[in-house]
Amino acid sequence: MNITSSKKISESVTWVGKWTFVLAAAGSAVGLGNIWGFSYKVGEEGGSAFVLIYLACILVVGLPIMMAEIMIGRYSQHSPVSAMKKAALDSGKTTYWQAVGWTGLFSGVLILSFYSVLAGICINYIGIAAMPNTEIDSFQQYAQVTSSPLSLFFWHSIFIGLNIAIIASGVIGGIERVVRLLMPMLFILMIVMLANAMINGDFKAGLAYLFTPDFSKVSSETFLSAMGQAFFSLSLGMGSIMCYGSYMRKSEDIFKTSLTVASLDTLIAILAGLAIFPMIFAYGMEPQQGTGLVFKSLLTIFIEMPLGNLIGPAFFILLSIAALSSAISLLEPSVAYFEENNIVSRANAAFILGFIIWFVGIGSILSYNSWESVYFLGERNFMDSIVYLTFNILMPLGGMFVAIFAGWFFKPKLAMEELSAANLNIFKTWRFFIKFVSPVLVAAVFLSQLFPEQSKSFFAILIELFS
Repeated sequence: MNITSSKKISESVTWVGKWTFVLAAAGSAVGLGNIWGFSYKVGEEGGSAFVLIYLACILVVGLPIMMAEIMIGRYSQHSPVSAMKKAALDSGKTTYWQAVGWTGLFSGVLILSFYSVLAGICINYIGIAAMPNTEIDSFQQYAQVTSSPLSLFFWHSIFIGLNIAIIASGVIGGIERVVRLLMPMLFILMIVMLANAMINGDFKAGLAYLFTPDFSKVSSETFLSAMGQAFFSLSLGMGSIMCYGSYMRKSEDIFKTSLTVASLDTLIAILAGLAIFPMIFAYGMEPQQGTGLVFKSLLTIFIEMPLGNLIGPAFFILLSIAALSSAISLLEPSVAYFEENNIVSRANAAFILGFIIWFVGIGSILSYNSWESVYFLGERNFMDSIVYLTFNILMPLGGMFVAIFAGWFFKPKLAMEELSAANLNIFKTWRFFIKFVSPVLVAAVFLSQLFPEQSKSFFAILIELFS
């Protein structure tokens, strides 16, 4: 593909203002990973020590890479594949760097295929929480939901259909209009859930669990999990932020905007913890529930608590909104690539890619039931294999190479021009972290997946040195 022959995706499309980009980027970052994933990982990793390490990782890993992705996207004004190619050419480097963009697009498509199934379960649970079946417990309820391929298929199809419709409507008419509606709704619902936790939960115990660190519970897994959660929660390494950055006005301050997005993303994760853990403690449950924390433990609480048939649906509406705002950012980069290269129209691209994602998602549906014991990568079923491939390999690789390119190969002059709104000290600090800190730490996460036993020993030594 010739860059000069492809149209810039932002020639006629830019976000209406700074806050529209912030809401869109925050919508991309804030998803099930923030509310569901963050909460159960905090529970598994011992509470506040994990939270503090997570916050540190956001600053030293997440923020510099987010700035890099936005910078490359805005500089090129192209979708991720073309963006990396243009940035490389203008820096006098090989066009092979476009492979980083392809990695992001591929990751986004694969992630959305199983993400849609999870989101469909969330939508299904809105009705379940409103009219719970009190004859069976919440664990049996979850088993009943996931054992029905037809039910999972239906809600998966609904969710993918919503994504196609939004993306097909365009950046302004679709994505922008939706995020300006959904994100305020998400924040309002989060405040409602927080108020509920303060009234009906053991809020003091929840605060202590999240903000009174016990470093005796820290292990090598804690560092790796926190670093991975920080990286993944910001939607890095999948092309979404780079694509959204291409629609960003040149007058906007990348550092301030990235800091705002990262702060909102982190705030939602913390608020989710404050909304969930007080309820867990108030009803005598253990926080170490893993992935069942939301669908099993919380449903039990909603059944037992006053006005649970109202609070429960509100919570799952919150999850569904977060899932939708994040999901549209997974589809947009691929659609933008098709559109800018005049392969097909935006609407047709959204439908074709949406159909492919929908079809691949059937494998994840069957992984809950018929294919549960059918293994693909090692002893992993289809869905677990896709999760492993994307979260443990493709995304860390994508984020690591974005950091390496931005720090070592992208012309400093071009980077300085894009980050000109930031003062010189901020630029120098960003350069240091994007060159020497962020890629090394992401590489540590990546290598830990490939060599788990060796990484445990390495982090054990670090813990011993600093204890």
